[in-house]
Amino acid sequence: MSGQSAHTGAPSEGVGAAEPADGTGLRRSLGFRDLVVYGLLFIAPMAPVGVFGTLDAKSHGAVALVYLIATVAMAFTAFSYAQMVRVVPQAGSVFAYARVGLGKGPGFIAGWMAMLDYLLIPAVAYLFSGIAMNALVPSVSRWVWTAIAVLITTALNLWGVRAAARVGFAVLAMEVVVLLVFVVAAVVVLVQDGARRDWLSPLTGDGSQGAFALSAVVGAVSIAVLSYLGFDAIASFAEEVTGGSAKVARAVLFCLALAGVLFVAQTYLVALLEPLSSAELAAEPGRQGTAFYDAVDSAAGSWLHDLVAVSKAIGAAFAALAGQAAAGRLLFAMARDRRLPKALSRTDSGTPRVALLCAAVVTMVAAVWAARRDDGMDHLVSVVDIGALTAFLLLHASVVGWFAVRHREDGFSWWRHLLIPALGALIVVAVIWEASGSAQVVGAVWLLVGLVVLVAQGARRVS
Repeated sequence: MSGQSAHTGAPSEGVGAAEPADGTGLRRSLGFRDLVVYGLLFIAPMAPVGVFGTLDAKSHGAVALVYLIATVAMAFTAFSYAQMVRVVPQAGSVFAYARVGLGKGPGFIAGWMAMLDYLLIPAVAYLFSGIAMNALVPSVSRWVWTAIAVLITTALNLWGVRAAARVGFAVLAMEVVVLLVFVVAAVVVLVQDGARRDWLSPLTGDGSQGAFALSAVVGAVSIAVLSYLGFDAIASFAEEVTGGSAKVARAVLFCLALAGVLFVAQTYLVALLEPLSSAELAAEPGRQGTAFYDAVDSAAGSWLHDLVAVSKAIGAAFAALAGQAAAGRLLFAMARDRRLPKALSRTDSGTPRVALLCAAVVTMVAAVWAARRDDGMDHLVSVVDIGALTAFLLLHASVVGWFAVRHREDGFSWWRHLLIPALGALIVVAVIWEASGSAQVVGAVWLLVGLVVLVAQGARRVS
């Protein structure tokens, strides 16, 4: 492995992440379970709750099939992460991968685009938590609940990655228990009262909008893949895991597979309980956002509705915790490489507290600003995904650059290092193409700003 900078613990030009001798680097304390906890927290086991109605309407009722295809589609990206984390086991994830696979410039752009995602997805999660808590306790403004969620989870992240993982495990366990309660309750209702739709309809469509249409399913997949954003955060902890980078690669793949099983299972069950047809949901867009809750409420009663809502409120805050932790590692890695202010590369007892605080401030401002606006959620959601998708595109290119171009003599495989990244890139391009116009504009502007910063940094280094 390559040498380390005496002041930042940064790897020099090669790959690898040695343990720094001066104690300024990140501390290795995470196991496989901790990695999976961070990944599932960020994704959220019941992520389909908010988009179920939209996907059901768009796919003509084949919502479980949508998530099955989306899991396979995202598997290409997960596989590329698993390939790169083995050769570049560094904090910063796609920033580090693009840096060694494509060069320093593309590496910066990959990190810059991922930054847009890692800083704003937690803001969306915090806002969701604030809205849910405000619905439970209306006397407290939602922006206050949002700020409280930011402060609590930031304190946990500053406490240390291991401590945050332990608390996160308890929250994740709670979410899984609630999901299991939903599954059991749904099965009981289906056994006693039967299904409201055909048993195969979640996989073949409910027929209310005509015959099965593959184009409708594919269109819905472009939205469903966004439910998986967050599993990639696992790779950000590569310098803090014990037992080598292979454990990180396994955690990335396992987390995606487990999330896929959970998503397919819950959407299959709730589709069978849905009192409205997909055609009715398509005709009444206002009912799509609450379709999951409405189905649960009408089938099992308000108690399960309330239980799921509370679980989502708490789970959203801890999804933000995982996102904030990943954002801190990205800022730390880019600062260590002198692409961001040097202060962000400082660590305290193995924790990048300065970078975490910076990420927390940006997220707090965005989340509270959105919480004080009626259309705040729409503004945030419309822009958060494009950064991650662009970073995924550069990730796939990095696999090709590293294995097929720069190190072709070291075990190159045409299907692992060329075919899979190419297919993954095509899927990402298709999802970006289907993104909203505002998201594309924001992504293009953020990319342009990044290019200006890159040019300015190059000019400063030459002068």
